[in-house]
Amino acid sequence: MKITKLTPKQDVLWRIYLTFALMGFIGILIMGRIASIQYFEGSQLREKAEQEHIALKDVKAPRGNILADDGSLLATSLPYFKVHWDTKVVPRDTFDKYVDTLATCLATYVYTDKTPGLCRQELINARDSSRRYHPILPNVSYILLQKIKEFPIFSMGDRLKSGLIVEQMAKRQYPFKMLAHRTIGYSRVVQTANGPDTLSVGLERSFDDVLAGEQGKQYMQRLSKDLWVPVDDISKIEPRAGQDIVTTIDVNIQDVTERALLESLQQYEGEHGCAIVMDVKTGAIKAIANIGFNKERTEFWENYNYAVGERTEPGSTFKLASIMALMEDGYVKPTDTVNLNEGRWQFYDETMEDASYHGLRLTTVGKAFEISSNVGIAKLTHKYYNKSKEGQSQFIQRLSDMVLTQSTNVDIDGEREPYIKDPNNSDWSGITIPWMSIGYESELTPLQMLTFYSAVANGGQMMKPQIVTEIRSYGSVVKKIPPKVVKRRIASEATIQAATDMLKRVVASPKGTAHSIYTPRYDIAGKTGTAIMNYKAHKQKGEAKRYRGSFAGFFPADNPAYACVVVITNPRTGFYGGRVAAPVFRKIADYCYSLSLGSHKALNADEAVYTDATLPRLPVGQKEDLNYIMKELNLPFADSSATPWAVGMIRNDSINLRSRNVQKDVVPNVVGMGLKDALFLLENNRLRVRVLGVGKVKSQSVPAGRSIQSVQTITLVLG
Repeated sequence: MKITKLTPKQDVLWRIYLTFALMGFIGILIMGRIASIQYFEGSQLREKAEQEHIALKDVKAPRGNILADDGSLLATSLPYFKVHWDTKVVPRDTFDKYVDTLATCLATYVYTDKTPGLCRQELINARDSSRRYHPILPNVSYILLQKIKEFPIFSMGDRLKSGLIVEQMAKRQYPFKMLAHRTIGYSRVVQTANGPDTLSVGLERSFDDVLAGEQGKQYMQRLSKDLWVPVDDISKIEPRAGQDIVTTIDVNIQDVTERALLESLQQYEGEHGCAIVMDVKTGAIKAIANIGFNKERTEFWENYNYAVGERTEPGSTFKLASIMALMEDGYVKPTDTVNLNEGRWQFYDETMEDASYHGLRLTTVGKAFEISSNVGIAKLTHKYYNKSKEGQSQFIQRLSDMVLTQSTNVDIDGEREPYIKDPNNSDWSGITIPWMSIGYESELTPLQMLTFYSAVANGGQMMKPQIVTEIRSYGSVVKKIPPKVVKRRIASEATIQAATDMLKRVVASPKGTAHSIYTPRYDIAGKTGTAIMNYKAHKQKGEAKRYRGSFAGFFPADNPAYACVVVITNPRTGFYGGRVAAPVFRKIADYCYSLSLGSHKALNADEAVYTDATLPRLPVGQKEDLNYIMKELNLPFADSSATPWAVGMIRNDSINLRSRNVQKDVVPNVVGMGLKDALFLLENNRLRVRVLGVGKVKSQSVPAGRSIQSVQTITLVLG
């Protein structure tokens, strides 16, 4: 066989071709591998990469505080920490060396219900299974966290050295629990079909952009599909804490309001209720209580903002708007006459009746309003507004002039628009005006009704309901939110004054529907309301009536400071607004009035305190105390007592202190004494005492002079 010898040029070319061929082959292999990774192995490799992926993730900022008007915390965020341990980080020999000590520390400071042996076994099991996220404790305080960081192994440094994983969290706390709970609201993460979402209500929602702050950034490592843990304790971008908001809520008035409302709901077995207190000059909401049964109907709780979100037929509290419209148009005066027809009248095919029989025919408009006559108010509006389309529109326009057709736009989410019928609507009928005038066929929220009453109290100037006055950052005021005037005058001065006088008579007159809350200490102006919730179903299907009782008003009537509305829904007993709602108003008013010293009448403002030479009734007590009282009050007196105990006797125009004998082992006479002195004497004589009532001792169940040996318990009646 003949071998052809390659020339140098051919040898070089051959080598070049071979090199190119090899490079082309390698390129084909690389391209094939790329295609394989991209189209065949890509999903598996991506999933594997995600198992160890490190990314820059959002870090939630501390949420701002919600404060009461005096700076008390209504809502705040407190830090806590989740502590886990990556068991794969620490070498085996280090783990074996310190596991016993670590187990002892955990049993002593963290798991006080576990033994060191059990803790040791759990750590060994976690290490053997190579857990990357072994839980230590889900809710750790800052102080305990510092202690945990001193434990063996955990003290070796950051997560990459010790395996200790610390996640800072924030827990929203509401120090006053149910107090204004629904108004304050909440913001929490909930799981939905589309993943986690934030659910928020109340001020937490309305001011979320202020309270939320700005998120930070931190490197996080994925340990499993949905588990991310921080790489270290230092954020790449620190979160910026949310700002604080200062509300108008007065925690003391809020507390009194909620207690009074709850007592009425419990006493009359109401389904739910609300009460709002507003400063008439500024529109500041000082208290807003919403109480109803929880989902299980086992206890009452603030579970819905009825004051803002529940739009209902207001009932007779709406009569104030109707009578003001009639007076503003010059159709009636309080002294004009109206025929009540004994409380029953036919409007087309519907019969209207007054709530209770009064037997009146001809009476004044003011008297009809005072006794809350449905027939009286409905006949007047029917006469002057219901004869033509123009008249009907005129009535609705008057309601619009009094801003009853607009929302209040309060800074609480969920307010419903008022529903006031339009004469051009298809559901308008001949009976709409009569029934609307007494609080049916229209719907308002309690807050909208209160805003109207507050405007009347404020001389006709309507203020926007205000719940937040300031935004603060680290204690410094960032923004002030001043009171806002909605309308300078909703009616003429004469109409406002006449309306106020009629509202005062509702309470002051013995025949007024709210006379039960009359007090001589200060004047209350207000109106009761009782609406049948299922009026049509009752008329058409015979359903049992379901009531909503309410009361709206203001105090002190001559110089109003606060307006208040109370609504009790579906009470099983009581029913009427004057019975179930008005007493709640009175309790709130008494407390607010006690705080407003500037509103109190001077003792000598009208008449002399003492008339006809009458001196105040004096107590019985220790002589030293009575002497001190007489001197401090600068009252003329003579002390002729010869015992440590004395009784004041009136003699002409002076006071004489006489002896009251108290003998050992004999039941003393404690009538006239204050409870403190009476208890001192009786309990020192080894007697058990039962007390009924409040005030001074009016009577005692065991007469004075009986031997102590024959008595064990004595009952004192105070009054």
